[in-house]
Amino acid sequence: MTIQELLEEVKKGFLTVEEAEKILKKEGYKDIGYAKLDTGRKNRTGFAEVVYCSGKTDEHLLNIYKRLYREEGEVFGTRASREQYEYMKKYFSDIQYDPVSRILKINGTEKKKVGKVVVCTAGTADIAVAEEAAQTAEYFGTNVERVYDVGVSGMHRLFSCLETIQSANCIIAVAGMEGALASVIGGLVSCPVIAVPTSVGYGANFGGLSALLTMINSCANGIAVVNIDNGYGAGYMATQINRLAVGQKGEN
Repeated sequence: MTIQELLEEVKKGFLTVEEAEKILKKEGYKDIGYAKLDTGRKNRTGFAEVVYCSGKTDEHLLNIYKRLYREEGEVFGTRASREQYEYMKKYFSDIQYDPVSRILKINGTEKKKVGKVVVCTAGTADIAVAEEAAQTAEYFGTNVERVYDVGVSGMHRLFSCLETIQSANCIIAVAGMEGALASVIGGLVSCPVIAVPTSVGYGANFGGLSALLTMINSCANGIAVVNIDNGYGAGYMATQINRLAVGQKGEN
């Protein structure tokens, strides 16, 4: 039962305020000892809890997936290893793993995809982070178009895709090195741009710090910046923006 449905039950007199309060408290989270699974997150935010797989033991990861799958009918995880996938597929026949984005997911009912987000990369080496962003947005019901390898070392490549880029509700610009792509795109479009610095680059890139600083200091308007290599964060935020653009606030 969603929060809206619960409130309707109270409004119609089918539930008392006290009964509704008990349901909300009960549905807040599931405590399994080493993890408190936020099973009420989808009701509050429109997005179910996502699992960060890296660093988790096989047993913990398996039990977290089992419980979330029981609650939600689907599970989405990021930063999973091939070894984790090999272990998990022994228990979930329909689990899927993408070695590029490192996403480990079990799909539920197919979602209707709405709106449009465009994911751009400066170079081919940025695609792993871009795919984490793109597949996150797709999982949460967003139409995504990919425009890869359009960095500033060959500006004509970006301009040839301008019609696609300008038709988006939100753009994710993924770049390493000096991270200039987001600034260029920001000056060409009317929608928000989410800049994602990557750790791609030579020594003075400082593991993505140079791209991060360029993006934060951009003089182009309408640019927001997420953490280095944080494709998931960009895909999530782009989905929120896209939902607002198509009038689907809080839906999943």
